[in-house]
Amino acid sequence: MTHDNTTSPTSRLPTYFISHGGGPWPWMKKEMGATYDQLAASLADMPRQIGRTPKAILMVSAHWEAPAFTVQGNAKPPMIYDYGGFPPHTYEVRYDAPGSPELAQRVQSLIAAAGLPVQIDPERGYDHGMFSPMAAIYPKADVPVVQLSLRRGLDPAEHLALGRALAPLRDEDVLIVGSGLSYHNLRNFGPQAHGVSKAFDDWLDAAVVKGAPAERAAHLQNWEAAPAARMAHPREEHLIPLMVAVGAAEGDAGERVYHEDAFMGGLVVSSYRFGAV
Repeated sequence: MTHDNTTSPTSRLPTYFISHGGGPWPWMKKEMGATYDQLAASLADMPRQIGRTPKAILMVSAHWEAPAFTVQGNAKPPMIYDYGGFPPHTYEVRYDAPGSPELAQRVQSLIAAAGLPVQIDPERGYDHGMFSPMAAIYPKADVPVVQLSLRRGLDPAEHLALGRALAPLRDEDVLIVGSGLSYHNLRNFGPQAHGVSKAFDDWLDAAVVKGAPAERAAHLQNWEAAPAARMAHPREEHLIPLMVAVGAAEGDAGERVYHEDAFMGGLVVSSYRFGAV
């Protein structure tokens, strides 16, 4: 069902964990060819899945860590070109979505009420974990976006708890998106990584889709015991946003909404949605 934005939403929004790709890929079609076509199509399909334009998006990006959970309070966030070695034009790209200090305050209050450490950063800009996928999801940059940091230490249980604290936003027309990568080992890319990425991806799908929703948190807290876990994530900052998406949709069914078995020449990668649409 499609809803007019002037009316109150009639259903709870799902949450997402998306694989956001590498660097400023939406602005590198000439250089990358068809490499990102499947990922781009899956991201572009999210508005159709949701069935309406949300009031705002809260995005937890793998590319921001802070001592306390930190909310972006900037009304007009600048660009943060947090990548290296890309063509000169990619350091001039723009994704000028508005921020939302009002949502930032709401997020801060929810996190504080859960007893978790939180602060607002009034200056923080948008990093590529936000603007690269958002260029595919909402290319007009007309939906307000607020970023939320990970907390240093990357404790899975703490980020699941963060998701639980944020769950009320789903009834307030705010879309919660965890932006990372289901496989992130930059030293082991390409065909030689197919086996380890598949082993971890198979476990991930079983843990968050095929298993009982009530058991997901326990599986994810023990993710390091998964097959090829540390080969897939030598450092887990690109996996931890999944914990937030899962925590905010505890008890809801999961569905794999993007999957490739030969990404970048051989990687097995996936994205997930939690909750009905």
